[in-house]
Amino acid sequence: MKKYRRSLLSLLLALSLSLSLTTPWALASSAAPEDTEAPVETTPPGPVVEEKTPVESQLLSNMHIEATAAILVDAATGTVLYEQDAHEQRYPASITKVMTTLLAIEAIDRGELSLDQVITVGDEVNRDVGDGSSTQDIKPGEQLTLQDVLYCALIASANEACNVLAQVVSGSVDSFVELMNQRAKELGMEDTHFVNTHGYHDPDHYTTAYDISLMCMEAMKHETFRTIVTSKSYTVPATNMHEARELHETNALVSTWRITGYYYQYATGIKTGSTPEAGYCLASSASKDGVDLIAVVLGAENPKNEDGSTNRLQFSESSRLLDWGFNSFSTKTLLDSTYFAGTIPVRLSRETDRIGVQATGELEAILPNDLDPADFQLTPVYDTESLDAPVTKGQVVGHVTASNGDTVYGQLDLVAVDDVSRSELLYRLDQIETFFSQLWVRVVLIVLAVLIVVLLLRWLLFGRRRRYGGSHRRAYRGSHYSGRRRRR
Repeated sequence: MKKYRRSLLSLLLALSLSLSLTTPWALASSAAPEDTEAPVETTPPGPVVEEKTPVESQLLSNMHIEATAAILVDAATGTVLYEQDAHEQRYPASITKVMTTLLAIEAIDRGELSLDQVITVGDEVNRDVGDGSSTQDIKPGEQLTLQDVLYCALIASANEACNVLAQVVSGSVDSFVELMNQRAKELGMEDTHFVNTHGYHDPDHYTTAYDISLMCMEAMKHETFRTIVTSKSYTVPATNMHEARELHETNALVSTWRITGYYYQYATGIKTGSTPEAGYCLASSASKDGVDLIAVVLGAENPKNEDGSTNRLQFSESSRLLDWGFNSFSTKTLLDSTYFAGTIPVRLSRETDRIGVQATGELEAILPNDLDPADFQLTPVYDTESLDAPVTKGQVVGHVTASNGDTVYGQLDLVAVDDVSRSELLYRLDQIETFFSQLWVRVVLIVLAVLIVVLLLRWLLFGRRRRYGGSHRRAYRGSHYSGRRRRR
């Protein structure tokens, strides 16, 4: 009896172990014999580079702008190329009008307004327009097109034109100012607060050079805005209350009508501003050889030269900053489709057990001229350790990141370079393995195995006893009857 029990216990133990281990057919579902190639590198060794940003490497030239704050950014990417107290709060003066006109142009792009619609000027036209304000004498009840009002605000810097836009867009100046602050938050202008539409001085009306660059980058995305700020002049036709107006650009980088000596051939905008409290300010943009830059100079002075002429530093320092950017930086390719990341394992295929992976697209960045893209670290990251066939050529399997020190410049998708078909036999075997590897399936099988063992034990123990007991009884009865017959 002990022999039978030991055999049954051994059988139960073997069954449990077979369920807890990988099933035998799993060996057949692997894509190929044991892979002797090195595993996929998720972080391949790259060149050792000094951890400093491109801007820091260029600032060693001791570049300094004669203003209280300044910034230079690449308009395409928002990369900051130069900054000088760019996050210090300053008064923006009439640069405020970039936000005002941006909101009106966004309403036009949404179809809520149109450039040629005629506006009847409301009663808030002179709201917060103080003495000495820049103006075009727009009167309540006067009728102009929305396009005329936009040119008055941006080209001639008319303060009252901004209030006209506010009422057209939001119904009231107060509601529009709330919209200005809301839009500023959406653009990431964290250190900005507006209290009026035009920038006439108020202690609670402030921003930063960095925030202005964000606002200008957004505004320059709109064709209508770009057209206006690059215009040297504009004629507002006669209205019901005013004769025709000749407007001339206030930005001396764009137009020489008001001020000469500062014209900048690459200039494409944007807006001037000045108050006694803000100093002389300029948000400018320029384009050269496919590179678009935005410069902001705040709090500049206008000192007198020895010959008695005025040195308007908001213009001269802006053009110097733009020149420095164009001369010191250039657009370079960091990654393209020639980048081969290596190979990644493939399962469930008889064709191959690995497939090549390469980048797709092109990644460019504006970099200092002394920074070589070859020194950048390229880091591939895969979405999975292996691919299950079928694999399609061009299928995204991960991405590769380009960085230099702590600065990440972007990434491209990594894709498979070929098609790989699936083996139906390996696929079916893998499905079976997956099914039997599930916990609930293993639990059910173990329970069934235990049940079978219990039933087998019961049969062996109690069934055998019944057989042996029946034999003894039959033998006893036979002897008893035999004795009775003998006594007769």
